[in-house]
Amino acid sequence: MSYKTKNFYGAKLGALDGDIGHIKDFYFDDSSWVIRYLIADTGSWLTGRQVLLSPHSFGKWDEDAKLLHINLRKKQIENSPASDTHRPVSRQYEIEFYQYYGWPTYWEGTGIWGIGGMPVAVPPPAMADRPKMGKVPREDRHLRSTKAVAGCVIQAEDGEMGHVTGFLVDDKQWSIHDLVVEAGKWYSGKEILIPAAKVNRINYEELAVSVALSQDDIRRTTENEVAHHRTESSR
Repeated sequence: MSYKTKNFYGAKLGALDGDIGHIKDFYFDDSSWVIRYLIADTGSWLTGRQVLLSPHSFGKWDEDAKLLHINLRKKQIENSPASDTHRPVSRQYEIEFYQYYGWPTYWEGTGIWGIGGMPVAVPPPAMADRPKMGKVPREDRHLRSTKAVAGCVIQAEDGEMGHVTGFLVDDKQWSIHDLVVEAGKWYSGKEILIPAAKVNRINYEELAVSVALSQDDIRRTTENEVAHHRTESSR
């Protein structure tokens, strides 16, 4: 199923042996449109560090209880590599993170999750059997906060038209299908969907998302409908 990212914020996180806090934010890959990590607020349990969890560890999402199950034990999370809260996630950190858990890397392979299309957890191999990662690529600048994009103006082909309120993500692949958009005064609080495939560029300095749609394409989209490019004959 697909859910709006804002429905996850504040939801509880349940490890195999107890609660570990709640969901604070997500990091998504703005080149492949996939959620790569959630940022956990662990409260007083692990203060002073940013805790990241990969969809490889995600279990069932209980929408009624607002609870995401995590298929890890608290000690595993506590001993995982710590991420710097004041710097972007580096590929060097990701290599250490993936080696620690023994998961297949998403940046090596042809699928959106590297070896395939799903973030499937595998039993971690013994340290001696874990593959060498090879040469470390340059810093990956494609990982961005989902909350940082919320509020960005939608820049249509012929002018501004509304702003982003979140994303629509499925709970299997954890891929982003659509941007959730409040389309300005025509909708006044009502939301429509713009396919991620229609995004040309996200300008993080100007807080704007350029899309391959016209203002009229967006204006003529009804609430919760997916916007699309309309031909002259269909207008």
